[in-house]
Amino acid sequence: MAEIGECSASNSSLENWAKLIPTDKMYVDIEINSDETVIFSETKSTSVEKHEWCKITRNSDLNTATLQNRSSNAIIVDETLVQKDETTFIRCGSEIVSGPVRDGHLSFKFEMSSDSKLCKGLKVIGNCHVLISVDVEHAKCSICLNIWHDVVTAAPCFHNFCNGCFSEWLKRSQEKHTSVLCPQCRAAVQFVGRNHYLLNIAEDILQADSSLRRSVEEIATLDSCSLIQSNLVIGSVKKRNEKRPRFVLGLEESGGLELPCPQCGTEYAGFRCSPHMVHLQCHGCGGMMPSRFDTGIPQHCLGCDRAFCGAYWQAQSLQRSDIYATCSPETFKPISGRTISRIPQLTHENNRHEQDITGRCISQMGKTLQDVISEWIVRFNNREIDRTRMPLNHAEMISAETPICNECYEKLVGFLLYWFRISTPKYLLPGDATERENCWYGYACRTQHHNEDHARKRNHVCRPTRSR
Repeated sequence: MAEIGECSASNSSLENWAKLIPTDKMYVDIEINSDETVIFSETKSTSVEKHEWCKITRNSDLNTATLQNRSSNAIIVDETLVQKDETTFIRCGSEIVSGPVRDGHLSFKFEMSSDSKLCKGLKVIGNCHVLISVDVEHAKCSICLNIWHDVVTAAPCFHNFCNGCFSEWLKRSQEKHTSVLCPQCRAAVQFVGRNHYLLNIAEDILQADSSLRRSVEEIATLDSCSLIQSNLVIGSVKKRNEKRPRFVLGLEESGGLELPCPQCGTEYAGFRCSPHMVHLQCHGCGGMMPSRFDTGIPQHCLGCDRAFCGAYWQAQSLQRSDIYATCSPETFKPISGRTISRIPQLTHENNRHEQDITGRCISQMGKTLQDVISEWIVRFNNREIDRTRMPLNHAEMISAETPICNECYEKLVGFLLYWFRISTPKYLLPGDATERENCWYGYACRTQHHNEDHARKRNHVCRPTRSR
């Protein structure tokens, strides 16, 4: 028969730090406001006889609790049977069933209040699991006072903000001031970039406490304001350190000031950088270019969100020289304008045996690699291919005319060659390839990376039929 719970606690505080929420809405929540609380149950609502059901003790990390089974029967905690007097850890979202089976017993969800200030994430680093406790107040943007969304970090102060919030702050600062100050500490900001590690932590916090989530409309507004895709170098022009030989162009004209990019010292294509211009550092060459949104010239690769300067300086008609680091336009160009003559190493999950089979298959068909890729780019552009496993960011936004970097293009080629292989009838494959059986784990097989014999004898260009 279903049990009705209530708690008994000494030294209770004014604030409830956790509660048990019954799945059956006929019953009320059990509030927990003591570091050590015994939960009682009664078998009938009219009964005065109560029995100890479990004891919940708040752990020292303030983020988990220990549950001890005080009932005469086993109970279920997170799908695990907990016998009488045994203990187990519980955390935000843990499910507790008040008996050894679900039927006839109430189940509860353990939820920690956001007022307890701490949320936890379990990170996997290599083969190690690292428990991370984070103060929720320390995971909030000081501009909007909400949990970070698409978090960016400013340096050298290392304060963190929502991308959209800081982007708006950056725009206003550029319009009104000669330098960009941190919204939190007012230190001069020299650099700002996206912080993927803190992004994961923010997502864990929101998963642990859904009440901290913003509305879909708020998120859409923030995303529309977000301008920071890759690392931005910010700073006013400063005196040169003569020990550094870099950026000497225009030194006499500029009065000995360090000039981050060619347009800081000279006007090109009708544009010259202002003293407080924000600059992007090119991922390809390490050189600088002004961060501009008024040209329509792509400065970021859509596949990886990294900055590349080749297309920008080509549009500015800048001649390459040894004075400033600039990329060749070939490093960042539209997909349709690219050519390829060899199968990229990362194709087919770096399995050289599968790459060899693909290469021989193309030759047997009387085609070149470029012929095949051109054909499949047309199919890709016509959305005839499922993009779920496409290893690029913003997969649904990419078309044949999208400029991407060399690395992302090789990833795209590998993706298209996977579709070429699984779409090719067996009789068109080399004879030795048709005799192989499919690996159970398909392209997701880990054994193919360290066992040459397995990589050769099984076909891995196929979908998994089992999961690990």
